[in-house]
Amino acid sequence: MGLRLLVVEGNVREAREAHKASYGKTSSESYADALLEVAPDAICDICLPADEGANLPDPAGLESYDGVAVTGSALNMYDDTPPIRRQLDFARACFRSATPFFGSCWGLQLAAAAAGGEVTKNPLGRELGVARAITATEAGRGHKLLAGRGAAWDAPCIHLDIVAGPPGETTVLARNAFAEVQAAEIRHDGGVFWGVQYHPEYSLRELSVIMRRRIPLLMAEGFFATQLDGLRHCDAYETLHADPGRRDVAWALGLQPEILDPAQRLTEIRNFVEHYVRPTKSARGRA
Repeated sequence: MGLRLLVVEGNVREAREAHKASYGKTSSESYADALLEVAPDAICDICLPADEGANLPDPAGLESYDGVAVTGSALNMYDDTPPIRRQLDFARACFRSATPFFGSCWGLQLAAAAAGGEVTKNPLGRELGVARAITATEAGRGHKLLAGRGAAWDAPCIHLDIVAGPPGETTVLARNAFAEVQAAEIRHDGGVFWGVQYHPEYSLRELSVIMRRRIPLLMAEGFFATQLDGLRHCDAYETLHADPGRRDVAWALGLQPEILDPAQRLTEIRNFVEHYVRPTKSARGRA
């Protein structure tokens, strides 16, 4: 019997439609593809807790899933809007269900805030394109979420916010110079969350599409001097996505093999499935 997974879309309708218009899929559809890459036996459902009136599983319904994964989002936790409050309520239900729980970027911030932590704008500004030199903490070096990672690694990312105050039962697993919490385990209300601040699910093309939509904003933040600079940068990501063997482009962008190789890039998602979801499924008598 295969896995039954739930993908939680972090975006409101407008942002979902913008991503689909430029990339061909919503963030949750793309995330489901990444999960199926590491778990071909899985069936992925998608839910939209940011939407008012969305049909969402309660804790009992969540227990019927083998795992829950939360996407990134264009929202900012500190804005405290109804779509954010609805997602916080849903994240708390995920914890109460004790279903294996995972998230990238917004997913980590959501789980931290739902458990009582603090999410703020990063005083260092936006981390864009690649999270560099992520290193495991002492606890992280022995944690199964990071199994297969070396002493330091890079990962796709784009985020302005960080978990500035981890909730009480948090084990920080990795950090870098840009964020003190790049990976963490959070225990709350009977459930356990594994998550990362970066985006192991992003292909270079998806990252390019996101940056391309935001070139004016990124110019204002000082990443690109001109529109043309931004377009050329995004084009280079697209080129490398189509041909990962272009060492010249990889060198110019400073991209390491763990980003170019999908198998390495998806490490944390694979570890979530193999070291958390499947063992829990077996323990629940569903194997």
